[in-house]
Amino acid sequence: QLQMKESGGGLVQPGGSLQISCTPSGFKLGLYSIAWFRQAPGKEREGVALFTGGTGGISYKDYVKGRFTMSLDNATDTVYLQMDDLKPEASAVYYCSASRLLQPFWSDFDCWGQGTQVTVSS
Repeated sequence: QLQMKESGGGLVQPGGSLQISCTPSGFKLGLYSIAWFRQAPGKEREGVALFTGGTGGISYKDYVKGRFTMSLDNATDTVYLQMDDLKPEASAVYYCSASRLLQPFWSDFDCWGQGTQVTVSS
């Protein structure tokens, strides 16, 4: 299994910024595709940002586009999600997931770690 470990969550005020990260357990990022998801209480898990290993491109869901930025540092095997102008509806557990597929769909990500809690509240 391609296990990822998330960190960096916390409490932030509306309009604030937070950067969370994840690292792989037992493998290197290499050509894997990586995606960030989130799940709020009582809601289904939803995609946030996706790095396509086959193209190197990053795509975002409309509800975070322009405010969230995903990046990868292959030297340190760390994946980041920079979240700016945070809104209360962004409060959720954020998960990072890896796929061996080089052009995956969101539904191809099915391995989940413990996630990291992000709470946006005043």
